[in-house]
Amino acid sequence: MKFINWAALAFSAFTLLLTIVFFSWWAMKDRLVFGSEKFDQVQWMQATASLQTDCKRGDMAYDLQQHILAKGSPKEMIAILLGRPSYEDSNSVEYDLGQCMHVYHGLLIFFDENNRLINSRISSH
Repeated sequence: MKFINWAALAFSAFTLLLTIVFFSWWAMKDRLVFGSEKFDQVQWMQATASLQTDCKRGDMAYDLQQHILAKGSPKEMIAILLGRPSYEDSNSVEYDLGQCMHVYHGLLIFFDENNRLINSRISSH
């Protein structure tokens, strides 16, 4: 009986620790996976034609989100900075980041009715 109590306690502690580790990683994954390089406009533009790396633009995505893309920026300025998007509709655009961590990712940028940047996020497909 004592062994079962200790096993249950150990299993509970392990589950709690695993949950904390998972959610910590989840909260910081964009920085860890997509934050290894500073944004470089020339490199960003050239990456669309590159087949050398799977995660062509992913390394710059976090820096771009955190330090370059400012809320309220006009859609035209974003287009000049980042070039032609991979996908576009009336209130959002998406730029292909490549295959990062065995999954294809994109940088989704959302605009309001005045074509001003609201927010952006990294999506997986």
